[in-house]
Amino acid sequence: MSKLWGGRFTKETDKLVEEFTASITFDKELANEDIEGSIAHVQMLGDCDIISTDDAKTIKEGLQKIQQKINKGEVEYLVEHEDIHMNIEKLLIDEIGAVGGKLHTGRSRNDQVATDMHLYLKKQTKSIIGLVNEVQKAIIEQAKGNINTILPGYTHLQRAQPVSFAHHLLAYFWMLERDKERLQDSLKRINWSPLGAGALAGTTFPIDRQQTASLLGFEKVYPNSMDAVSDRDFIVEFLSHASLIMTHISRLSEELVIWSSQEFQFIELDDAFCTGSSIMPQKKNPDVPELLRAKTGRVYGNLVGLLTVLKGLPLAYNKDMQEDKEGMFDTVATLDGSLRLLAPMIRTMTVNKDKMHQAVSQDFSNATDIADYLVTKGLPFRQAHEIIGKIVLYAINNQKFLLDLNIEEYQQFSPLFKPDIYEILQPKNVVGARNSQGGTGFEQVKNQLAFAEQFVD
Repeated sequence: MSKLWGGRFTKETDKLVEEFTASITFDKELANEDIEGSIAHVQMLGDCDIISTDDAKTIKEGLQKIQQKINKGEVEYLVEHEDIHMNIEKLLIDEIGAVGGKLHTGRSRNDQVATDMHLYLKKQTKSIIGLVNEVQKAIIEQAKGNINTILPGYTHLQRAQPVSFAHHLLAYFWMLERDKERLQDSLKRINWSPLGAGALAGTTFPIDRQQTASLLGFEKVYPNSMDAVSDRDFIVEFLSHASLIMTHISRLSEELVIWSSQEFQFIELDDAFCTGSSIMPQKKNPDVPELLRAKTGRVYGNLVGLLTVLKGLPLAYNKDMQEDKEGMFDTVATLDGSLRLLAPMIRTMTVNKDKMHQAVSQDFSNATDIADYLVTKGLPFRQAHEIIGKIVLYAINNQKFLLDLNIEEYQQFSPLFKPDIYEILQPKNVVGARNSQGGTGFEQVKNQLAFAEQFVD
């Protein structure tokens, strides 16, 4: 039989079955991790006298040669060998002869693939943490230059109160900081070794799981062999964290799209991150943030897909689990690409400070400050709120803004109004007055920036 496991079978696998069940088209992504795990495994087999040290040395050298060929693109993977594990084992046997068949002593593809994915996700999680950190640094750079830049803050997409643009940007910094912390925390659970759990029940060979865990840089070994081969919690957790990161990226992308529109003109994205129209020569389309917004859906889909695969599985390993990889690879690639684009796009965008200032000078986002003004004069807030509502309605009916009203108009509504109200209503004073901890006041934003810089490398 051509299959390495074919001894029990009397017929060749149907070609359609072979193609349908094979995973080599995508799990070849795990080639380096598979060889890394195999080298640790064979080192342990030799040290524990399960195979001879000479055989262990020959197998290790053979694996290293195959890894070099893989990294040079000199290896052809075959569907008939199903997956990356069997392909590498077949390549090993072709390279060093029958002794290569000893590599699989004391392990199963079930603990082997789980080990590969733990190694892969540990590496990718660390990489993504670094990329999130780069986006945070880009946000800090833009924020530093825009502490005194004022734009309308929104609730319900209606102008609410003016805020520092730096303060607005830093809101995303802290979202990403929590994302980074979640990824860092997840490493504690990724960093467990399933190697040595066998198919589901362990092995009869006197293996040393602590040694392989140490060789592979794992902090712990799974204490239960059935859990070790069937656990995909660590992937679900990664996909969940990735979904939340993409949520935050999508929210920021939505704002970049809105802010760069002709209706807002608060920012202009660098030409390198935009495209044009095939028919309308005047167009400059924010394609990158639009695609970042859209790609969020595929990451959500990968999370829901894996949860659906796992929800009805009995212990231990089932072939269903082959569906755990493509979504993981796709999410890693999507998140990696998104973060690599987002950081330079934020760094290079142009902020239209005058347009933002014009916006806050021609709206009613300073209305709350009039209410606060009356409260400081002794009026209960609820009464002040009602008065300001009437003033805003009056101004709208007369096609004016709050700074356009003269003092006589204000005093129609309350004798508490004095000429100092005009200083209170200036956008820079409205923003600067919010000096409570975490507020948008300029001094608070400077404090926040100094604090934020402690969280980036």
